[in-house]
Amino acid sequence: MRAILVDAPRGVPTPTTVPDPVPPAHGAVVRVRATGVCRSDWHAWVGHDPTVRWPHVPGHEFAGEVVAVGTEVRGDWLGARVTAPFCCGCGECGTCRAGHTHLCEREFQPGFDGWGSFAEYVPVPWADVNLARLPETLGFDEAASLGCRFMTAFHGLVDRAALRPGETVAVFGCGGVGLAAVAIAAAAGARVVAVDLVPEKLALARELGASVVLDASREDPVAAIAAASGGGADVTVDALGSRATSAQGVLSLRPRGRHVQLGLLLGDEADPPLPLQRVVRHELTVVGGHGMPARAYPRLFRFLERGRVPLARLIGERRPLAEAGPALAAMERFAPVGVTLLLPGR
Repeated sequence: MRAILVDAPRGVPTPTTVPDPVPPAHGAVVRVRATGVCRSDWHAWVGHDPTVRWPHVPGHEFAGEVVAVGTEVRGDWLGARVTAPFCCGCGECGTCRAGHTHLCEREFQPGFDGWGSFAEYVPVPWADVNLARLPETLGFDEAASLGCRFMTAFHGLVDRAALRPGETVAVFGCGGVGLAAVAIAAAAGARVVAVDLVPEKLALARELGASVVLDASREDPVAAIAAASGGGADVTVDALGSRATSAQGVLSLRPRGRHVQLGLLLGDEADPPLPLQRVVRHELTVVGGHGMPARAYPRLFRFLERGRVPLARLIGERRPLAEAGPALAAMERFAPVGVTLLLPGR
């Protein structure tokens, strides 16, 4: 198959031919019809993730068709239109049995723990646990754009923060995760404040439902959120993952507010100091969000249908697989507006 191979951290992503994957006994192989380019892929590419082994094929946000299954797979998956979480669970450990397969004690992440979806085919382990069947109304491009970003934002806001209609949500960072959070919060009936540095991203956030947009290079977002919300947001989301935005998220909450950390904090941004004294004084809640189990996808699909979320507007560029290198490099500058998709075979 054709795939994008990287030999070492920051190595040139090279289109090449590699052997087709063979499904493990419990797994499946998916023909990739579309795959997203995520900031997490950039972290893996530059060497921030110690689980990556070189040479490596990146990619973890994909949708396609099942073309092969292992001997132990029970479900009728051959030919099915599917996607899968970026954190695949074994279904057998204590955490998985509790329903949290995305937090599996033996988790496997395509594009990190093994070769990923910047290729014509991608293997998915423990297929019966991790494959999610797509509704006919959802195209491959839109399904790939759900990737880790949309489903992570959905789980973070709906499950972890228990977002309620009428609340104010402040989203820091309008990349893929942030724009998804804006769209989800607006569709759920919240009032959304979006924070970024790029006018084009803020314009798209407003189009997706943000009532207020703030350019953090021009004004203090903490003070501006307090003014716009009458004392602070009910929920804040750090969708960027930095020392500054994680702290600003906590500082922007009203008493008893909830902060959701969705952006990865890696490299120089790891282990940020947080204003925990304020957490104590105002009885704030700080939670993390790390993907979503496959069993929750039908609920996400129903939300999309009811909320009329404009998924197509979240998609930015569509590029051939061979252009994975420039697409990854653009992530270093947080340049893309919307989700960049790579399209193997198109």
